Amino acid sequence: AVPAGQAEESDERLMMELTELVQRAVKDSSWWEKQGIDCAIVAGAFLCLPAGFLLLGTASPFCLLTGLLLMGTIHAIITVKGSHLASHRALSNSKAWTEFWNIFFTEVCGSFSAKAGVDAHVKLHHAHTNIIGLGDSSTWKLPFLPRYIYLFMAPLAVPIITPIVAVGLLKDYSPGLALRTICTILLGLGAHYWLLVHVSGFQSVSSTLLCMMLCRAVFSLPYIHVNIFQHIGLAMFSPLQRPKRIYQMTHGVLNLPRNPVLNWTFGHSLISCHVEHHLFPYLSDHMCLKVKPIVSRFLKDNGLPYQEDAYLSRLRLFIQKYEELMVFAPPITELVGIQ
Repeated sequence: AVPAGQAEESDERLMMELTELVQRAVKDSSWWEKQGIDCAIVAGAFLCLPAGFLLLGTASPFCLLTGLLLMGTIHAIITVKGSHLASHRALSNSKAWTEFWNIFFTEVCGSFSAKAGVDAHVKLHHAHTNIIGLGDSSTWKLPFLPRYIYLFMAPLAVPIITPIVAVGLLKDYSPGLALRTICTILLGLGAHYWLLVHVSGFQSVSSTLLCMMLCRAVFSLPYIHVNIFQHIGLAMFSPLQRPKRIYQMTHGVLNLPRNPVLNWTFGHSLISCHVEHHLFPYLSDHMCLKVKPIVSRFLKDNGLPYQEDAYLSRLRLFIQKYEELMVFAPPITELVGIQ
């Protein structure tokens, strides 16, 4: 058996070697690669907003459906890709601009608390990935819901649930922060409603609110699916016996295949480069894609898992083993010899 001290040194050496390879690739990359491409995608989403609102105002069912799909895509790019990158400070090197974009994308556009997003995602989920009781993705579980309701119907309520959850979290915030969060969320919802009335031409309150919900629900199903597929069902660790970071991330994170729709709307780091994202969360989506061959080759060459599975394969697994994965407590994984 390898002595504990030597094993620990070996674990740290692997992570240092991989980090050096990735940092070298980042250093050799231009600003356009590091931040520009993703900024351009988010900016492009905003530029498409006028077309989306005008299509929603047409009498043609085809144009209306096209408008809904376009607005749903825009909403996903801004509120999922944009807020995710902003929360990881991957869109700008400026602390002030990072804070601004995080508040704008998450609160104004996404109707959620920017602070809660950073606390739950960056400080908890990333710091304690698949550690039971901390970053084990249990917040996504609703064990009282039947499998088909949870997987195919409940996600459609995400646009309604999101601001309600955000308001519920305000009791833990200072009065100033709570007031700002309420104001920014109301600003975003009010602006969306106003534009639908004055640009798209909606006349009744009910039809306007319905359109708002539909636009925000277009990508709700894959949003929930992606968040559970890439961690739940993989190795879960005890907080008392945490493996080293490189083992924690390679055993507890999974990549989905590259998808032309989801990769553009949610970002590479949430779909086909999720392993890379958890190992190097400060990288932008495009940089995660660029270092993907480096990371996958390094892990495989060193006998570490590089987990990948198809979207439909994971969906079938969650349908077949819903209670085991989403209802019962997960078993603790013990990586013998590398704990």
